[in-house]
Amino acid sequence: MSQHFKIAIIGAGAAGLAAAWDLSRAGFHVEVFEAEQAAGGLAAGFRDEGWDWTLEKFYHHWFETDTEAIRLAGEIGFADKVLFPRPKTSYWINGQIYRSEMNASTLKLPLSFFSLFRLGLAGVYLKFVTKNWRALEKVTAHDWMRRYMGEEAYNRLWRPLLIGKFADRYQDVNMAWMWARIYTRSVRLGIFEGGFQAFMDALAEAVRGRGGVIHFNTPVEQIGLVDGKPALTVGGQTRAFDRIISTTSPGLMLRLTPALRDTPYGRQMADLHSIGAICVVLALRQSVLTDGTYWLNLPATSADKSASEFPFLALVEHTNWLDKSHYNGDVLVYCGDYVPPDHAYFQMRDDDLVARFLPALKKVNPAFSPDWIRKTWVWRAPYAQPVPGLNHSAKIPPLTTPLPGIIWASMSQVYPWDRGTNYAILIGREAARLALPAG
Repeated sequence: MSQHFKIAIIGAGAAGLAAAWDLSRAGFHVEVFEAEQAAGGLAAGFRDEGWDWTLEKFYHHWFETDTEAIRLAGEIGFADKVLFPRPKTSYWINGQIYRSEMNASTLKLPLSFFSLFRLGLAGVYLKFVTKNWRALEKVTAHDWMRRYMGEEAYNRLWRPLLIGKFADRYQDVNMAWMWARIYTRSVRLGIFEGGFQAFMDALAEAVRGRGGVIHFNTPVEQIGLVDGKPALTVGGQTRAFDRIISTTSPGLMLRLTPALRDTPYGRQMADLHSIGAICVVLALRQSVLTDGTYWLNLPATSADKSASEFPFLALVEHTNWLDKSHYNGDVLVYCGDYVPPDHAYFQMRDDDLVARFLPALKKVNPAFSPDWIRKTWVWRAPYAQPVPGLNHSAKIPPLTTPLPGIIWASMSQVYPWDRGTNYAILIGREAARLALPAG
């Protein structure tokens, strides 16, 4: 009987594939429609010649608290492929590198003793004491951290990170978002053996193994209702299903679903704000972060990138976390940033963007030379980070839309948790539960 109940899923990222896994395991007829040529979404990777592992287009890792991702890897038979090396993460402050973990290394930060004391107390409170994120969403991170961590710690450590992440909207972001990032963080960072693309490919294969169908290179053109049933249009042909789960961005969901636009639900979607991500990836012949740092937070002194000390937010030497032998000896470095979708970085030629970013590497390591570069790649995603303002939980549309049988599950709805594969899996599984037939 369940095979006669047909479910379409739009998007073969972590949310869509998690939903497909649960529903195909339950015996339903599941079809996944993906515009790209492979699974993965924002966690998709690529492989250069000679590499054994894929590399994520946008840096990714799991935390040890990411139980949904770890559990799903086990369900599809690959628990042993989840690895948790411990990398070194750091701040760049006044021309020097300082460890950024909330542990004894905090005492070495260039702050007064009183500021270090306040920073430590606030960190303990957020990490181990409070779980009341609803109270924290009533105040901005800007105001809370200034009040409880103090002006010195805020202006030296946190304000530059907020500006770098959210540009001129940094004072709008609520403290619940910051709490969630601190509360879930672990010192060990997780990877799937072979890269996140290997995990996504394994999950896609598991879905197929349960009878699910995945259509790659198949963008959906429209979502709506036909004779009261959910329907989607692909290649000019409209097909009806019993349920449709869409895992797209709010903007794309509204473009695909005209019937939602003038509803209160659609207006809620339209009011959700987000920013995009840019990653310049470099394959180098030598290490830039020679102290072993994996992740170096670079301070943003202005929302105007041209006026800031650095033109991007994070310098990530991937092969200080994972051995470069997986990548044929290449030293792999990300220059990562978050910018609004209308920012100049989205319009610049790839070569110009690389040239814009390279001087930052020489600032961090004066020995750096462009002749270290073997190859470069540039990746852009206009929808990468929701911007949660005050009382944000009241502004998020539910997963069930006003159109019968049509469900929307996106990173804009995982709040207060931060976007990432773990919470994409969580919301995908919740969408699958909502898609089950009544009774």
